Formats: sequence, C-alpha cells, structure tokens
Amino acid sequence: MTQANISQTYGLTGLTESEAIARRAAGQGNNVKLQTSRSYKQILRENLFTFINWIFFAISAVFFLLGRIGDSILVVVVILGGILINICQEIWAKRKLDEIALLNRPKVTVIRECQEKNIDPAEIVLGDILLVRAGDQIVVDGVVVGEGIMEVDESLLTGESDMIRKFAGESVFSGTFCVSGSACYEVQKVGTETLAYQLTTGARAFRQVLTPLQREINVVIRVFMLIACFLWILVSISFLSRSYSLSDLLQRAAVIAGLVPAGLLLAITLAYGLGAVKMIGQNVLIQQANAVESLSNVDVLCLDKTGTLTTNEINLERIYPLDIDEGELRSLLGDFAAATKVGNKTSDALGLACPGKERSLIAEVPFSSSRKWSAIAFADTLKPSIYVLGAPEVLAKNLDLNREINKYIAAETNKGLRVVLFAYSADIVVGKSWQLPTNNQPSEVELPANLILLAVISFSDRLRPEAYETIQGFAKAGIEIKIISGDHPQTVAALAKQAGLGNDLAVISGQELEQMSPIEFTQTAKNSTIFGRITPEQKAKLVDSLRKSGHYVAMIGDGVNDVLSLKRANLAIAMESGSKATRGIADIVLLKDSFGVLPYTFLEGQRIRNGIFDVLKLFLVRVFCVTLLIFATAIVTDSFPLENKQSALVSLIGVGLPTICIPIWAKPGIFPRRSMVQSMLHFTIPATITITLTALLVYLYYLVLAVLDLPPGADISQVDYSIPRSALATILILCQLFLILFLKPPTNAWVGGERLSGDWRYTITALGLLIVYIVIISVPPLRKFFELWHFGILDYLFMGFVALEWCLVVRFMWRTRFLDKFLGVNLY
Repeated sequence: MTQANISQTYGLTGLTESEAIARRAAGQGNNVKLQTSRSYKQILRENLFTFINWIFFAISAVFFLLGRIGDSILVVVVILGGILINICQEIWAKRKLDEIALLNRPKVTVIRECQEKNIDPAEIVLGDILLVRAGDQIVVDGVVVGEGIMEVDESLLTGESDMIRKFAGESVFSGTFCVSGSACYEVQKVGTETLAYQLTTGARAFRQVLTPLQREINVVIRVFMLIACFLWILVSISFLSRSYSLSDLLQRAAVIAGLVPAGLLLAITLAYGLGAVKMIGQNVLIQQANAVESLSNVDVLCLDKTGTLTTNEINLERIYPLDIDEGELRSLLGDFAAATKVGNKTSDALGLACPGKERSLIAEVPFSSSRKWSAIAFADTLKPSIYVLGAPEVLAKNLDLNREINKYIAAETNKGLRVVLFAYSADIVVGKSWQLPTNNQPSEVELPANLILLAVISFSDRLRPEAYETIQGFAKAGIEIKIISGDHPQTVAALAKQAGLGNDLAVISGQELEQMSPIEFTQTAKNSTIFGRITPEQKAKLVDSLRKSGHYVAMIGDGVNDVLSLKRANLAIAMESGSKATRGIADIVLLKDSFGVLPYTFLEGQRIRNGIFDVLKLFLVRVFCVTLLIFATAIVTDSFPLENKQSALVSLIGVGLPTICIPIWAKPGIFPRRSMVQSMLHFTIPATITITLTALLVYLYYLVLAVLDLPPGADISQVDYSIPRSALATILILCQLFLILFLKPPTNAWVGGERLSGDWRYTITALGLLIVYIVIISVPPLRKFFELWHFGILDYLFMGFVALEWCLVVRFMWRTRFLDKFLGVNLY
C-alpha cells in the first residue's frame, strides 16, 4: 500500500507538521529517555558499595587510625584498583551498548498530512496518528481510530499470551505489539504518563539473568564468605581470650577478607566484555552481557525455517488452476494481493508475479500464524464472495480434495516448496456458516464453509548460502538442531535435508501434537527433529518441554510468531531483519542476519567458559590453601601464617595478575562435558593438598630455625615470625606460578591436571611474574614495604628446589589418578 493511499484507506489525515511542532513546544511530546543500559550512577554504586568492599574499607580505616599507613594504603590500592578496572570496563560497555541501541532503535510510523512517515519515538506528540502493522511495537498509549483491525499481544502487561482484537474505540498500551492485522491509533498519553512506562523501561534496561556457570560461581563465593565470617568470629574470640593487640586482630581480619575471591568477578566481567567486543566485529549484537558465555551451555538449538534457515525471499514457482482460466485466476490473485492491507512475504511474491488492482472491501481477515489462512471479501462484485488463501490441511476441513490434488500437493511439498490453496465461498451472509468480522462484532472468525477450490499455488524460499556449513558447525559443537516451523512438515524436512541435517529425520506435525498426552508430547519433543504446522503457542510449549527435560535451549526467531518461544528459551536470538518485537526481547541480535556466524559464536562461548573455569581453578587453590594454612598453623604453632601485605602480594602475583591474561588467551575446545564440581575436584584438590603440605613444612622449617636463633634464655614469644612468614609467602608464590604451567601445559612434561595446551604465553607470563617477585625481594624499600625477610641466595635456591619437588609430587598424583582411585570415582 502506497503512502498516497493511507488517508484514503483509513480515512485519516493526521496532524500537520506545524501542529506537531507547536504541541512539542507545549510540552506534549514523548521526550522521555528510555534507558538502554545501566546508568553511570548504577555502575558506580554496584561496584563500590558491596558488602566485601565495606569490610575492606573499614579495615583500611582502622589501620590508618592505628598509624599503619602502609597497610591502609595497600588495602585501598588493591581494592580500588580492581574496582576502577571494573568500572572503566563497564562504562566502556555501557557506551558501546548505548551507541548500538541508538543505531538500532526502532522507528514508528506516523500519519501526518495524509502521508506515512517514519520517525523516532521521541518525536511523537499528543494527538498523533500512528500506523501499526504486524510485528510493530506499540510505544505509547492511545485509542484505535479508523477502519483497521489488529490482534495485539498484551502478555508484557497481563502475562497472558492470548491475542486481543483491537478495533475502533479500543485502547492500546505501550509495551504491547501487533501480531496480525493493521490499524491506526491516536496518541493519548506520552512520556512518563503512559501506563506501561515502568514496564517498558524495565524491559529495555540492563537485566541480570545468570548463566549456570555464574550461579555456580556465586555459590562458591558465598561459601567462602561463610568461611571468612567463621574465621572472623574465631579471630575475634581469640582476641578476647588472649593477649593479642588490636593491630594483630586487624591484620588477621584483612588476610581473612582476602579469602573472598572478589577478583574472580572482575575476571568474569573482563571475559564477558572481551567476548562482546569480538562479537560486534562479527555482526553479533550482545544485548545481555553474559549471553555469549551462555551459548557454551546450549545443547539444543531451535530455529524457525523461514528467515533463519532460508533467506525469506519468497518466489512464486507455479500455479495449478482448477476449473478457472489461468489468466482470470492470475488477475484475481493479483487483486487479492493488492487489496491486502497487511502484506507478508507470500502476498508480496503473489503481487509481484500477478499484478492486480486495489478494490474496495467488505471485510478482511489478516493472516496469522495461529489461523494459517487469510481472507478477503470484495465489495464491488455483483455476487459477494469471500476468497481464502491458506494451508492445505487447514482449508481441507471445509472443502473436498480429490486424490489427484492430494498427490500433487504431496509432490510439491516434498520438493521443499511452500504450498497454499486459493478458494472461495459465496456464503458470507451474517447468520450463516461464516460471519464477517466487524467493529461491532469483533469475536474470533471461523473458516468459511462450503469452500470451492480455485488453485494450488507453490512458492519457493531460497536456502541461505551458508546454511549447510552452519548446520555442520552446530553438529561439530555437539548441538542438537530442531526446526520448528509453521510450514508443512514435509516442506521443512526437504529443506532441512538440503541444508545437510541428514536424511533420517523424525517429522511431526502440529495436528499430531494436539492429540498427544503431556507425557507423549515431552517424549516427541525430545525425539523429533522437524516440527511443521506449529502454532506460536505450540512452539513455546515445545521450548518449555525441552527445558523441563534438562536441556539448555537456544531459540532463533525473526517473526512475531516466534516471540512467545523466544521468551521461554534459555537464550533468545533474533535476526536483525525480523520484527521489532523479536529484536526487543532477544539476548543476541544477529546484525545483517549473520546466521553463518553462529557456530563461531558458540565457540566463543566455549572460549569464555573455558577461560572462566581456568581462572576459578587458580582462585580456589589459593583460597583453599590459605584457609587450610590458617587452621594448620593455629593448631601446630599457635600462630597466624601471613601478614596482610604478604597475603596481598601472594594473591596479586599468584592469582590476580595471571587471571587478567587467562580469559583473553583462552581457547574454545570441544572437550568432554564435565560439571564444574568434577573439574574442580580433579584439578583443585590434589594441588591444594600438596601445596598446603609443602608450604606448611617450609613454614615450620624456618620457624624452627628462627627459634634456634634465639639467644639463650630468651622466651619463645620473642620469635621473629617475619622469617617463616616470608618463607611461606615465597613458596606459595613459586608453587602458584608453577601451577599456571600445569593449568596450561606448554609441553608433555607438564601434562597432568589438564590437557596439553602448547601455548607458551602462559609460561612466559609466569616467568615474568617470577622476575617481578625477584625485583621486589631485591629492592630494599619494596621488600620492607611488604614486610619480607631478606634471605640468602642458598635459601631461595632451597625453596626453588622444594617447589620443583612439589611439581613432581602433584604431577604424580594427577597422572596416577590417585584421588580418583582413593575416592572410587572417575573425576577426569
């Protein structure tokens, strides 16, 4: 429909530009700013004012009051350093997301001076007439005007997915969207006055949906928070019952606070940010920060055929007329397509191949995925009749199809063609078997009775060039594909075979699903690959069923009929060319419809997941070791293992700095799927036990030497604990740096806890950090700041030799699977 015909079709002229300008100047514009990401205030508040940060800041303040300025500064620098990095990264991500959101912000169609015009939602004013078509979102509140009728999904407001018919005089609300039909509405509320303003802004703003890995990590952090709280209580009791100073209490409290792996969240954030940047370069818009990592959990991918597997470029292949001249039939089909107010790809292809003229109508029933048919009744004929275009199995209920026609339909369908029937009925009188939809009688219409078949029409939809390679990429990633479409099952199956999905495909139709019990439905959802003639409600039910069966489901869609299923999926992926509604709720949007990049995106998700796993392993080993050493030294020697500065140095060199590089250098890998618990037990427990025992023995050795160095008659309380503590810090740093080599083995000699990496960057990083530590212990001011004892060269060589011995012991435990055999389970 052309712009010049807008006024004529709907009987509306809209405001003039001068009226719109005047109303905007009077404060009647829709100038509210919709938030597309977190505000700067939110980012600062969520990073600064956390429970663990308050603890660190309180400890720093007390250190300052006690005159321990160095300790106070160290705590603030370490904590604020991580916070600032996190804030800078998130602000960069916010600006990038805001920029992308601005470029992809949906336009609205307004009628002004009888012309159709696309404008930004901010340019809407009170009294504007907005035109809504299928797939368009209703952005402000208003009331329907004119002759149009549309079906609206108000689930964002009501929670119900039923389609609500809207006609003249009916109210519409922002946050809903048009599913089928077309209508105009007059704007009655704008900006913050709209009923759904809060809901709309909440839907567009940053939302936190945790992936399985994030949930597991949160559990780990909370467990260590509980351990820290328990240790704080013990330290407080010991302070009251023994002659410890307040300074000792604070030192121990600060070391215990460091057990909470706050830096782990920073590493995860950096991994997500890097993934988002990489994806933008691949024409993939990440609307949910953790969406790429979430991809690594996907084991079932549901996708629609049209617009996803195919290009959605519908072409008319052939027309098979019945009892009507082909020329007359083509003219009638052209008129049908031209008169359709709400076109789709099928009607567009029909109109292109069969030019027609617009004719006045008695009524129109727009196409919807639920009905799977559309109808038009022309008003300029001597004998009124209703013309119907729809799916064969739906129209077959009200017409007779002989064996020859059924055979022809089956043959066309098996070629991968979309087949529709064109029929008519003269029975359109109110009160008979079919009732025209009118504004006064907006109830659900039924398919006309006594249909007479005029033609069988075949359409083709070109398979995407990258479809075959993409499907093979999914198979390599171990992801099961399920194609859910509104087309005939055999049409979908034929195209799926062309795309390389295989020849032995389990095919099921929506009609068959309707007859199944819940148990049968669930089993069929798991076992079938092709689902045809599926309604939007069935599509959502299939996704629900797969999720309840334990699958992590991603859904790709482009049309309004995909919105319900996208909402139900673990991960929602939309095509850029799809409807505004699908793009609005998607976690990932494929810019330029870059379907072929999806396998790469899944691999990127694996890379992020592997990087986070590696970071988590290092954090857990450090936390477990320090925790066990606190208990061990208290039991064996009635002392505390580390000072605050020493603990901070061990954490920074052994874990903090390496985890900046690990997420960046991580690689995707198709490894056997292991739960986080299995992976942690296999790698972490042997490393933790052996490092703790090695460090404890070194600590005790140098403690004994310090005791033996006491002058005769001196009390044991006069022992200088800086000697064993410095030795403990050194051995912990050495073992943790060697642990990086075991985490990413550069050669087979280091293979034990993990598979061969062959990546020498991790080894070079560990060597660089070792040099940093050597510089610290060699420069007196730095050594004094971190309260480290200056050992002789032989002592450092001795501790290096002990660390190498630890490498042999832990490698032996991994290679012999000592822990597996001891526990009687397979953790690898």
